[in-house]
Formats: sequence, structure tokens, C-alpha cells
Amino acid sequence: MSPSTIHNVRRVYKVASIPADGIGPEVISAGIQVLNKLATILDEFEFQFTKFDWGSEVYKSTGKYISDDGLDLLKGYDAILLGAVGDRVRENTEGEYAGQGGRTHIGTPWEVATEVAIFSRRVVERLMRFAFECAQQRPRKKITVVTKSNAQRNGMVLWDEVAAEVAKEFPDVEMDKMLVDAMTVRMTLQPDTLDTIVATNLHADILSDLAAALAGGIGIAPTSNLDPSRKHPSMFEPIHGSAWDVAGKNIANPIATFWTAAEMIRWLGHDGAAEGLMECV
Repeated sequence: MSPSTIHNVRRVYKVASIPADGIGPEVISAGIQVLNKLATILDEFEFQFTKFDWGSEVYKSTGKYISDDGLDLLKGYDAILLGAVGDRVRENTEGEYAGQGGRTHIGTPWEVATEVAIFSRRVVERLMRFAFECAQQRPRKKITVVTKSNAQRNGMVLWDEVAAEVAKEFPDVEMDKMLVDAMTVRMTLQPDTLDTIVATNLHADILSDLAAALAGGIGIAPTSNLDPSRKHPSMFEPIHGSAWDVAGKNIANPIATFWTAAEMIRWLGHDGAAEGLMECV
């Protein structure tokens, strides 16, 4: 979507703010202050924040995390800034978190549970192409494809095949492939050999926490949920979660939110402003 402008000079970005649970309200409040201050100093753009009081308490009382028209409401925004979700709310259409499977003969000695991962060529191809595009834009033009096709012989084999096919479209991008277990060792001992990494939901869930710990701690890392088509607003949130043990004490470190804000600014097309914020961080 195209942001509105003021006198064709200063862009105005509409941002949906969802502080949600735990320390979310505290760190998002700090992040908004920083974003507004940055906008004032640079005078290149400004933000209009709209707060949505969605969270686990709403889910517990209504059975719904957001209102029925929530998705339609969010379509009108340029970005979403999320604090933290405290209770289980995870909806994915594909990957290991697709929610497919079930349990039978519950409570009996022969109880069986299945957890089915979903991989379609269309979605894997979209993800791979976006990952290669990201790698292509970075100075090293290097990507590592994480897999486990030596043991997972269906979805992960498709994953590898699509990666190899998409790689042919990006001859200037160097690609290598790494089994997920070996990847943990490489990240720990040879992080300098890595740049852009593409992995499944489950693998990236684990590896991103490892990356955050290696970089200084999970409490300072950002995360972005990006729509490559830009037809819908992308969502940005600090990776640390709700941290209920320190919630309400005003001692939560907002650095991860500042870094997340920088990622949001970069996605909106202001690399210089993002770099300036990161220098402050």
C-alpha cells in the first residue's frame, strides 16, 4: 500500500500497535516514543499509531484473540507493531506448525498422536524466492538453506528441490546447504561463514533463538513477519516474548523493540533512518 504524504515531502505511516501481554505494553510504549522522536529529528516521515487492545485476556473472555473484523481493520495499515503474546496463539497454514494431525485412543496404552508438517511447492517456492532476493540485496550475496532431508524424506526433499530450482534464477547468489543439527555447530563455531539463512518454521524457531543467544541474548533480538507481496501489512515484534516474571515492574529492557522498530523502518524503505537508530542501539 502507498502511504499518504504531506506536501509531497513527509510520508505518514499508519501503524497498528498491539501491545498485548506481559511486558508488551511497556516495551511497545518505549518503542513508540523512540519512533516518534526519530521522526521528529529527521523530519522525513511521521507515524500515526492506533492501539488495539487485543491480547490473551480478550481470548480468555471471548474465545477470540482479535475481533471478527480484526483482519479487515489491519489491512488499512502500513505495518503492525506487536508486543508479546502470552498464551498459546499460533496459526500457520503450512510447515510444522500447521496444526495438522490428531490423537486417537486417548488415555489408553495404545494411544497414538500424529503431527503433520505441510509443504506445498507454491508456498516453498515463494519463501525461497524471497530469501534469495534478500540475500541478493546484501553485500555478501550468500545464502544457507537449512534442511533435514536425510531423515525427513518427503517435505524436506521437496524443500531442497525447490531451493535448487530457485537458485538457478540467482546466479550471483552463493548457496550452500546444511543439515539443521550441523547448523547449530556452524553457527556456534563459524558464524562468520553465514549471512542469509532460510529454514522451516520449526528449524528457524530453534536457530533464531540460538542466533539471539550468540549475539548477546534473546532479550535484545528482533523478529519480522514479512509479506513479500506487500499486499498486506507486515508485522514486527521483539523476540523475547511476554516475560511475565518482570511484567509491570518497569524494568523490561526495550532494546529488542528498538531493534524491531529499525527493521520496520527499513521495510518501509528508510535504510538510512534504520541505520541511524541501530547506531543508537
